[in-house]
Amino acid sequence: MQTLTPFLWFDNNLEEAMEFYLAVFKDAKVTSISDLGNSMKMATFEILGQKFMALQAGPIYKFTEAISFFISCDDQSEVDYYWERLGDGGDIQMCGWLKDKFGLSWQIIPTALGRLMGDENPAKSHAVMQAMLQMKKIEVGDLQAAYDKA
Repeated sequence: MQTLTPFLWFDNNLEEAMEFYLAVFKDAKVTSISDLGNSMKMATFEILGQKFMALQAGPIYKFTEAISFFISCDDQSEVDYYWERLGDGGDIQMCGWLKDKFGLSWQIIPTALGRLMGDENPAKSHAVMQAMLQMKKIEVGDLQAAYDKA
């Protein structure tokens, strides 16, 4: 049983955001939505098995990079998929980070990054880190090339 649920505050676009996430994540689903009156809404939805609660209650609070959602990707095609979809209309940042068009921060990270950076050879892990620091979207081939060259 899940005991920790992220709670997201949206200005006036909760339903639009949920539809966006439903389109990006194939297994996403809305489990409830309630109209609370005065344009306020409450909803629960799931993404990749993670339950979320959300409130539409006006522009009082905004998302910041202090909280992000980390997507561990098996390969470059997964990185590309999430990067293109979540980044569409958002703000592309460095080192695999982006903000979607609702201002929510995501980290789109291939599992290869951790494996290569975790190498016992400090020259190899440093080379991978330096390569990653130059990237916006993480490119597995470029990480591997930096690793192989070190």
